[in-house]
Amino acid sequence: MSEPVSEFKSKSGLKRILSAFFYSVDGLKSAWRHEHAFRQELTLFVVGGIVAMLLPISAFQKLALVGVLVIVLIVELINSAIEAVVDRISLQRHPLSKNAKDFGSAAVLLSCGLALATWVVVLFNRFY
Repeated sequence: MSEPVSEFKSKSGLKRILSAFFYSVDGLKSAWRHEHAFRQELTLFVVGGIVAMLLPISAFQKLALVGVLVIVLIVELINSAIEAVVDRISLQRHPLSKNAKDFGSAAVLLSCGLALATWVVVLFNRFY
């Protein structure tokens, strides 16, 4: 017995790769337009990325500083996706909806904590 396939399932090969790329770009555009936290974190990423590139530290340390900022953006996008799905299902208050949104928010908080700790350790190691 074959499993049902969504009519929205993408094609295969190069067309799939190109479609996935453009879906991703659409997702980034939508996050920029509709998610305040994403805009704030992207601004922090740009500023942090520039600072990291200008610091007199190793390439690996620069990668770590920029990498943790990318992780924050990734987790924020996943959190926004969770919130969108929950809101799509129902705008009514429900304990499970609250849990889903709170779990996503906690994931963002943890990723921000990781980014902060990484920056503190690298900068402390370099300058003190």
